[in-house]
Amino acid sequence: MTPLAPHLDRRSWLTALLCSALPLWAQSPTWPAKPIKLTVAYPPGGVSDMVARALAEQLTTRLGMPVLVDNRAGAGGSLAVNAVAKSAPDGYSLVFTALSPLTLSPHLSSLPYDAVKDLTPVASVMYSPVLIAATPALTQGDFKALLARAKQQPDALRWATSGSGSLGHLMLENIRSSAQVRITHVPYKGGGQQITDALSGQFEILSTNASGVVLQHIKESRLRALAVGAAARLDALPGVPTLAELGFAAANFSSRFGIFAPSGVPSAIVEKLHAQINAVLALPALRERLIAAECVAAPASVADFAKAVSSEYKHMGSIVREAKIQAD
Repeated sequence: MTPLAPHLDRRSWLTALLCSALPLWAQSPTWPAKPIKLTVAYPPGGVSDMVARALAEQLTTRLGMPVLVDNRAGAGGSLAVNAVAKSAPDGYSLVFTALSPLTLSPHLSSLPYDAVKDLTPVASVMYSPVLIAATPALTQGDFKALLARAKQQPDALRWATSGSGSLGHLMLENIRSSAQVRITHVPYKGGGQQITDALSGQFEILSTNASGVVLQHIKESRLRALAVGAAARLDALPGVPTLAELGFAAANFSSRFGIFAPSGVPSAIVEKLHAQINAVLALPALRERLIAAECVAAPASVADFAKAVSSEYKHMGSIVREAKIQAD
């Protein structure tokens, strides 16, 4: 057998040496070669968990490798985001979360991860609209009438949110500043008691994510929808304007959700994941699930999603600083 030429021997030796210095995931010619873990930043049973599991089921089929859901709730989503941020950038650790742990939480408290540097946007998945509704304590008038009354009676109107530093709170602060009105903020710790107190008229206004429960209360006239934070009017509430339509585009917030990976994941893996997730979002069955949960599919290119995350990070920071907001 004829020996290899010396220059080929040296090249093979150099290649072997370089490969041995790389982590195993970088040497792998194919991805995925093992199960993928999708960490969900919220507990089982909720809308976000349902959507994540539907995505995981479809991605398992499309990628030919199990996509395993791991619920890691806590700290407003920061626990899950931190776990993935500290994982190897190999495409086997992903997190499904609202944008707030990356765009809002960093402005409210010190976090163990850098929201700008430690995560890579992979795919925009959906958004959950935010409803502004009147309780039985506010018996008449639309959103403009609400603002007119707030000017006439400073601090008399009470607006409940799910907590200080929540998305609803930032919405309120932006409206107060833009309209130059004084409305009293009533922060709750979560949404359950907030809805109970709203139905009994403990305050005049609340902001809360759209859901089947809230929409049922509106349908049965126990609550009255005044405005919605969303890209467009909701099919379920076609007569309710968005905040952008009402002149408050900067307060037109919705809870956007997406999938992120640790910073440094190879672009080829990001592109493959992105393409497959967008394909799943186009499936009628998944869109029907989102509609049933009062959520809206929000696919976007990787570049546009990254731009949206960056823009929201800056916008949230400016509101927090201007209003001097502090988390509970």
